[in-house]
Amino acid sequence: MRADADEQLIRRNLARRFASYPVTHPHQDPPELDCNSTGGTATRPAACWYEENKDKTMHAPTPSSSKPPHAGGPRLLADIGGTNARFALETSPGHIEQVQVLRGADYPQFTDAVQAYLKLAGQPAVKHAVVAIANPVQGDQIKMTNHDWAFSIEAARQLLGFDLLLVVNDFTALSMAVPQLRADELQQIGGGTPKAGQPVGLVGAGTGLGVGGLVRGDGHWLPLASEGGHVAFAPANAREAAVLAYAWQFHEHVSAERMVSGPGLEFIHRALLAIEGHPAAELKAAEIVDGALKQGDAVCLETLDLFCSMLGTVAADLALTLGALGGIYIGGGVVPHLGEYFARSPFRARFENKGRMSVLTKAIPTYVITAEYPAFTGVSAILADRLDPHE
Repeated sequence: MRADADEQLIRRNLARRFASYPVTHPHQDPPELDCNSTGGTATRPAACWYEENKDKTMHAPTPSSSKPPHAGGPRLLADIGGTNARFALETSPGHIEQVQVLRGADYPQFTDAVQAYLKLAGQPAVKHAVVAIANPVQGDQIKMTNHDWAFSIEAARQLLGFDLLLVVNDFTALSMAVPQLRADELQQIGGGTPKAGQPVGLVGAGTGLGVGGLVRGDGHWLPLASEGGHVAFAPANAREAAVLAYAWQFHEHVSAERMVSGPGLEFIHRALLAIEGHPAAELKAAEIVDGALKQGDAVCLETLDLFCSMLGTVAADLALTLGALGGIYIGGGVVPHLGEYFARSPFRARFENKGRMSVLTKAIPTYVITAEYPAFTGVSAILADRLDPHE
């Protein structure tokens, strides 16, 4: 199918793109972009940006660019999650502007959200677009797991009038951003030192649980597409086993995503209330975080502790599965909202607690990605390698 051929071409071209990168720590600065130049954007924790701007349309500052505009006009970049759809225009290599965040629930179809964004952006003449989506991408048909959008890539391309519309898995895009992240766009949690050229793992809790990876081969980085968030949840102690037993009342298969995600926070909280015989309460994830960190609510705090422990299990399992001696990177929308708590949470202790393999996991570093829009960096690279340099 056309989409499968595109995926193979993307992977070959990405291999050529990153072949020139030295075999070093995967988040070293790329050679061409000086993000500290005049007009550059100061990096701040993603949680700060989200809280200030989640209800607003944003024009994000980007590094000043001396590169000429794209010959084919501005390129549309999109990052589609289960809750929000983020859009931006790349007018020249590395120069991203007109960033806007739309709620997916406000638009019946994917194309409705794209058209709404283009209208807000002043109806730019877009020919080329790339979309990172929180969903498997296999062939032309997309049906989102954590949202009700379903569409044909080719039909959407025709309706929107684009010459090219690429759709890739969101963690494929995030994986391709990792080699280009600056040190100040990361927060290391715990100890460990990355080993040059070794595999890298990515995990991110948001509306769902994303999992991905990067491996080095023939001198370049290659992304690993994955749906690892849907592996079976594995409890590590009696308390987590009790939460799992509660979950089995509603789901035959309990995935890691059922627990380690925004909705997972809410589910853990409901489970703890039921286990302790407390009255039921339907708190949203943000209310649970607020209850734990600002109000000192005991059940909310235990919910966060369990969530972070479970995330540690998922991250460590991924590290051992991939042999991710290059490090584990944590994205998604939940962890940045936890602020300083996450660094002192049970996450790292659980990550390191792998029995006979604890010596290995203690040596693997873990990082929270604090860049505001890391997926845009990844999809920009993917689209650039799909196009002729003169397009």
